[in-house]
Amino acid sequence: MTHALITGGAGFVGSHLAEKLIAAGQTVTVIDDLSTGRMSNLANLIKHPRFRFAIEDIRNTIVLDRLVSECDIIYHLAAAVGVQKIVSHPIETIEINIGGSEVVFKTAARYRKKVMLASTSEVYGKGVKFPFEEDDDSLLGPTTRSRWSYAASKAIDEFLGLAYHKEVGLPVTVFRLFNTVGPRQSGQYGMVVPRFVRWALNHQPIQVYGDGQQQRCFGNVFDVVDAISRLAEVEDAEGQVFNIGSDEEISIVGLAERVRERSDSASEISLIPYEQAYEPGFEDFRRRVPSLDKIKRVIGWRPTTALDTTIDQIISYIRENPNG
Repeated sequence: MTHALITGGAGFVGSHLAEKLIAAGQTVTVIDDLSTGRMSNLANLIKHPRFRFAIEDIRNTIVLDRLVSECDIIYHLAAAVGVQKIVSHPIETIEINIGGSEVVFKTAARYRKKVMLASTSEVYGKGVKFPFEEDDDSLLGPTTRSRWSYAASKAIDEFLGLAYHKEVGLPVTVFRLFNTVGPRQSGQYGMVVPRFVRWALNHQPIQVYGDGQQQRCFGNVFDVVDAISRLAEVEDAEGQVFNIGSDEEISIVGLAERVRERSDSASEISLIPYEQAYEPGFEDFRRRVPSLDKIKRVIGWRPTTALDTTIDQIISYIRENPNG
């Protein structure tokens, strides 16, 4: 029986992954300091006999050493998340992402444990070749704009994980997530879909940042955790990087319109300048779409959930959890 350790497992993606692995018969331990994760995300698992939870920072080497020694595989999802948090707290972003990953990889190497590293589409930066392929160059903005600290820190995480694979033979697989959405996601740190849904359900103005013409692809969390768990089972995926997400594109203003329609809302849609929403000089991507050819080739995975279905799931969840 596989024993999985999920760092950041009380978060949105981590909690769904924990449920997926428990349902597959695995034992799961979660470590999370609850800085962005929530105990309520794990409510379905707390009393399960194959689930354990440690409230702790992953940089606590004593605790992490014990948990890694007891597991078979590590899903490293703990990171600073959300555009608003990244812009407002760049020190925390850099220290948690890089420092946390350093501790995880050192400990994993000590016990020879496989690591599944969660990364982000942000590492592609301002690239203009679409769709993004895993071996494409990255083009990041200047260091004077803290918005890029997240992308740079996660790129370092990838370099570090792949270096451990190359230099000491540690089994490491990197997966880059593209705008994962679904039930339990919080809008607290700038996540766009839950914010839009809450505004729509309350018939408040739906605030779209910038001109609203930026294009995104929103992957359903249930599809995403299926891909992550399947990648973990494939030895040929080790030492490689994979995009995970949807390739169904929509503009942000189009997303707002779709949410308003499916919520049966009377909300108006208002455009908010970036400098008002974040900070002067804030840069955004005009388009972000993944190539999914590689993951399809290696494990035969494709997303199966349409965006409308995902929006409906989020609407239902927020109606049932208005304060969650």
